[in-house]
Amino acid sequence: MSDPGATARRRARAFPELPEWAGPTTRLVHGARRPDWNAGSVVPPIYQTTTFHFPAEHSEARDRGDVYLYSRLANPSVEGPEETIRRLEGGDSARLFGSGMGAITSTVLSLVRAGDEVVAPAGLYGSTQDLLTDLLPRFGVRVRMLTGEEARSPETAMGPDTRLVLVESPTNPGLHVHDLARWAKAAHGVGALFLVDNTFATPINQHPLALGADVVLHSATKYLAGHSDLLAGAAVGSAEVMARVDAKGYLGASLDPFAAFLLARSLPTLGLRVARHNENGRRVAEALRDHPAIERVHYPGSASLEEEAIAARQMQGRGGMLSLSLRGGAPSIDPFLGRLRFFHVASSLGSVMSLVSVPIQSSHRHLSEVELSRLGIDPGFVRLSLGIEDPEDLVRDLTEALDAIV
Repeated sequence: MSDPGATARRRARAFPELPEWAGPTTRLVHGARRPDWNAGSVVPPIYQTTTFHFPAEHSEARDRGDVYLYSRLANPSVEGPEETIRRLEGGDSARLFGSGMGAITSTVLSLVRAGDEVVAPAGLYGSTQDLLTDLLPRFGVRVRMLTGEEARSPETAMGPDTRLVLVESPTNPGLHVHDLARWAKAAHGVGALFLVDNTFATPINQHPLALGADVVLHSATKYLAGHSDLLAGAAVGSAEVMARVDAKGYLGASLDPFAAFLLARSLPTLGLRVARHNENGRRVAEALRDHPAIERVHYPGSASLEEEAIAARQMQGRGGMLSLSLRGGAPSIDPFLGRLRFFHVASSLGSVMSLVSVPIQSSHRHLSEVELSRLGIDPGFVRLSLGIEDPEDLVRDLTEALDAIV
């Protein structure tokens, strides 16, 4: 297996640095150029190859890991978007994976061992919670899933065996926000690593590493890719921690070169897309807050004055995700969904097109009624991923569908 530091060395040699004053969208457009590698092409080609030739005289570089060997370990098409995401999140090193769960699973398994304790607040994405509560205990890793009340005091949730803390903010699908700086301090106080799933916020709206996180995770399938046409995951962090993650290439969750090409194509517009997602989220949340068919609108910062203060402090925008608790409960869901014109009833999120899903039928379908109630997922709960359509059209579409079920 190649040296875990090889990617960083190739990156330093290949990707020119940008001025410190360059903004996020400028970095997205210009952040990972190396035309000298690509026959002068301004669009990097797809290196659709499994293996790479190297002559015998390069054996010393091969032993150091400075040359490409096998695409499961490193591929030029993958390193471009890796570098763009690394620079955007402000980390030392980044690694792309074949899916968001590939990123989360590879990272968590790389950083824990038997006897360790993992702490996480309840309300995680369903597959992430399954990883923690089903898979990890099989290998002697203890997991503490905190209730909402316990999560308000992270300092008291850590113990001497806590080695990893994993938080989503905003959460899926309740849209709660956690004080990331406070969680980082609590985790580091007991010598634990702090991981943050930043998928909902994106690095345009939130910077967990600057708030103390050790690793930032993304389902790049969602906002980073943004077009519902690829699967990818990302992990970004310090060189020391990411060396441990990078060394686990044998887990096999590598990103395909063509998917990496599509991701590289999508990233330059991330800032523009997120600006519209933010606007659409704000406009829809305000428009629907007092609608008689809705019991409650779930939106980052809306749960309490405390969460509003946290969101205002650590987020530059609230994103395009919100959830609705329909007053009519489960019987009102299908009539509501059936009247929507601009929303695809589909899982996933973060696309340019608006999507709507029912968590109890998809991401959280394996949870019991008691567990769902604990998470605030009531029988009439639907999750909206607002696209980049005109905000007036989304508001009208949702309002008319809600009017029909009052």
